[in-house]
Amino acid sequence: MTAASPPPLHALPVDNPQLLTPNDFRGSRLLQERLHAAIPGGSHTYAKGDDQFPEFMAPYLVRGRGCRVWDVNDNEFIEYGMGLRAVTLGHAYGPVVQAAHRAMTRGTNLGRPTTLELSAAEEFLAFTQAGDMVKFAKNGSDVTTAAIKLARAYTGRDLVACCADHPFFSTDDWFMGTTPVAAGVPAAVRALTLRFRYNDLAGVEQLFAEHPRQLAALILEVERDVPPAPGFLAGLRRLCDQEGTVLVFDEIITGFRWHHGGAQAVHGVRPDLSTFAKALGNGFAIAALTGRRELMELGGLQHQRERVFLLSTTYGAETHALAVARTVMRTYTLEPVVAHLHEQGRRLREGLEAAARDQDVAPYFQVLGPPCCLAYGTRDADGQPSQGFRTLFLQETLRRGLLLPSFVISYAHTASIVDQTVARVHEALGVYRRALNEGLDRYLLGRPVQPVYRPYN
Repeated sequence: MTAASPPPLHALPVDNPQLLTPNDFRGSRLLQERLHAAIPGGSHTYAKGDDQFPEFMAPYLVRGRGCRVWDVNDNEFIEYGMGLRAVTLGHAYGPVVQAAHRAMTRGTNLGRPTTLELSAAEEFLAFTQAGDMVKFAKNGSDVTTAAIKLARAYTGRDLVACCADHPFFSTDDWFMGTTPVAAGVPAAVRALTLRFRYNDLAGVEQLFAEHPRQLAALILEVERDVPPAPGFLAGLRRLCDQEGTVLVFDEIITGFRWHHGGAQAVHGVRPDLSTFAKALGNGFAIAALTGRRELMELGGLQHQRERVFLLSTTYGAETHALAVARTVMRTYTLEPVVAHLHEQGRRLREGLEAAARDQDVAPYFQVLGPPCCLAYGTRDADGQPSQGFRTLFLQETLRRGLLLPSFVISYAHTASIVDQTVARVHEALGVYRRALNEGLDRYLLGRPVQPVYRPYN
């Protein structure tokens, strides 16, 4: 892969040159070929890949602090990706870094369980109120797959069902076989995972009717861009109880962001198993599977049923990650983190929607999701979802010092920073309006971004 000639960024329209901060992406462009030579796709996470950003403006980052990041050309960006929603307190958050450092000086991986494991487990259970027992791992995929395995062992059934409206549950075959990127997943494995629609309780009832007493687990995020319809979550709880199916809530994004106990605490429905990650470590690698003792104990030693090899990872109890998790929970206890996420998220949403109305693009640029975890949708002049206009928006906001794969707020995003963001987005939406009127090709440099889930490049 070779870098194309740099585009004339200075020739693109801009109403307020003072808002234009990064003008030079040459350093990032020079690294691109090396990254793709060493790493498949040039990134260890598909959502961070080059195909998700404008062709000539995909910055490679070197550091972050608070809600700001800097690339190899020392361009500064206000960031709203926040480690794919993992960093709620801010990059390099002082107490978290200090806790990790202190733990590492005492050894990161010892040969027997540590007192730190016990403290972290007890504090997690008390803090979240989401289960009777907990097991830690490193990634969200680890714990969602463990939940599916545990449900299958508990019920003696093979089939599972996941929500078709939620984009990601695991890198493992049981889920990836349901996506367009299913290469390498055996057909027999694909057939074991069924899908249902969010807020469609009648559809779930039909699924159970078609597969009576055959579903081991039902897994979904509690909430994403739209809230649960009245009675939906309670209805799932009732159906799973009737059918003997394990209800699993994926709280990997919602946990510590909607509420310290996850979205289940907001909506008042408790599942059999829950999975947490992301904000639990403020960017450090830690995840948690928690749930009812009757299920969780199958992965332990105090039962007479067939053994479940549940989670047994070399790095699942690394001391620095557990110390970080304790510090995160303590910070949430002492400071109004969740309230801040909601408050500043509302401020951001109101500002963005006002900017869209002012630039006459409100039907084409939509702010989505709850305030604590905002995303956006882009549409073309015909009102159709558009990757091209998403790319244009990314291009114009990158030019104005914003890194916006989403609008995910953090504790580091102050009211002042939110207002700066809105002013820069207002400018970018002016270009969006002109592109709607005059044609996208006149304003977009390079190829459009692409969906992560696609069968071919």
